[in-house]
Amino acid sequence: MLQFLADLPVIQGVEWRFLKGNHEQAMLGFLDDPSTGPKWCEYGGDNALRSYGLRVPNLAHRTEAWARVAADLRHKLTAREMAFLEDLELSLTVGDYFFTHAGARPGVALDRQSAEDLMWIRQPFLNSRTGFERVVVHGHTPTPRVHADHRRIGMDTKAYHSGVLSAVRLERQDRRLLQTIGPRRTSEARYGSEEYLPTDDAGVVLHTERLESAHAEIEGVR
Repeated sequence: MLQFLADLPVIQGVEWRFLKGNHEQAMLGFLDDPSTGPKWCEYGGDNALRSYGLRVPNLAHRTEAWARVAADLRHKLTAREMAFLEDLELSLTVGDYFFTHAGARPGVALDRQSAEDLMWIRQPFLNSRTGFERVVVHGHTPTPRVHADHRRIGMDTKAYHSGVLSAVRLERQDRRLLQTIGPRRTSEARYGSEEYLPTDDAGVVLHTERLESAHAEIEGVR
């Protein structure tokens, strides 16, 4: 995925903007400090290494073993991929919307948010009723359905596990949900509406509907 995004072509009339999340921060942190390898692998680092033909070292308790893995990973990353990671933005404001990875700290102006909160915050943001200057559009914490209310739009439907990849089109007051629904990754039931489940031979299904306010059932995450 990193290679795909880093290599996206220039398209007239399209502006690509990419946000930094906790996983990208952790990957960059590992490259700078290999001793963070075990922690990184608790939430996806091992899969990232495998995608580059690398693996967790046998002597995972040895910092020097992780240092060799970090050096190998840096060698495998292209200059374009490294530039992509280093140029990621913490937030983006467009009209009435504030886009960021995890959310924002209630009671703090959006232009004064810390990088840590923008990439990592969960319950203080999710459980609060305090609004912001703009609607916060975020991911990070998965829910069975996209959540939308007066203060936030939560987009994470755990695509890697559920097969449901969600996006939203925002135009003035119109909010339209776009989803691709593909095969399950595991034997567990996918998240998303049962009526949109594809048959075994349907491949990927594209679904769209008007996004209405809904209650979010927050899933347990690490």
